[in-house]
Amino acid sequence: MTVDAIHATNVRKVYQTRRWAGWRHRGADGGGRVDDGAVEALSGVSMTIRPGERVGLLGRNGAGKTTFLKIASTLLTPTSGEVLVFGHDVDRDADRVRPLIAVVPQEGKPFFHLTPREQVYTYLRARGFDRTTAKQRTDEALAQMGIEEVADRLSVTLSGGQRQRTMVATVIATEAPLLFLDEPTIGMDPFARRAVWECLRRLTRKGSTILLTTHYLDEAEALAERLYIVDRGRVLVEGTADALKHRVGGTLRVSVPGGDAVRALFAPFGNCVADAEAVHVITEPAQLNEIMDLALRHGLHATVGPVTLEEAFLRAVGRSIDDEAS
Repeated sequence: MTVDAIHATNVRKVYQTRRWAGWRHRGADGGGRVDDGAVEALSGVSMTIRPGERVGLLGRNGAGKTTFLKIASTLLTPTSGEVLVFGHDVDRDADRVRPLIAVVPQEGKPFFHLTPREQVYTYLRARGFDRTTAKQRTDEALAQMGIEEVADRLSVTLSGGQRQRTMVATVIATEAPLLFLDEPTIGMDPFARRAVWECLRRLTRKGSTILLTTHYLDEAEALAERLYIVDRGRVLVEGTADALKHRVGGTLRVSVPGGDAVRALFAPFGNCVADAEAVHVITEPAQLNEIMDLALRHGLHATVGPVTLEEAFLRAVGRSIDDEAS
């Protein structure tokens, strides 16, 4: 029987906070008071990730994605619930979990006094790789990330994108059974992002499992085999990108100028969303000819495209992924 790479059950994380509660009446100390409060970052998250999968966590800032990654990678203790990594409890058996994982933290940076080559090599040696293997994997990872030309420059002199590629190179060189990547391509140019995607695909072909967060919906769709959409500390929906898009009500998006003024015309054909400039009809291919004929009869120009993952995200969450969670 295959053991899941990650098996999380009803994971909660509550942070105790202190908040200002206003001024007291004038008295001996003349001061205010501070009340204790609680912030629930995770509200019972459950998920299962099989070995060799690439799974994405989507959600707005503050939705709970990073908190879950920190718990699953032994960096935080859950308030309640359980996370098993290859059958080991991340809280009780952290020492067994850590050799099985590698992490690219959100906004992590390489050591400023090391070069990318030294950064990757030193990390591998610290994990127990012998000199020959560490050197070989360092060279391979730097080449895959396209940073060979700056591999011997101090990290403090590198651009933000080059530093991020160094962090990704450090982790992919481990070929760990489970990789956690929190916004791994932030600050990278499109070519570098695609190089990361190909590296991650290659690693899963070799047997690694990947859990990543990203705000780039094109990245999530291109890379993740399954997605979890998280909001306010809980999982809203789970599935493949195609399955999530089907939940919107169709596979095609027909946009017709006119907004609310023409919405009633096209409402019978599917889910309609109007903005200031157009009405957007989410529909299926079988109805496309009829919609286009109707637009033509009314002298309207219609454009057709596929339903996007962004529309699926909006349907699930109700707000753009770029909005702050509250």
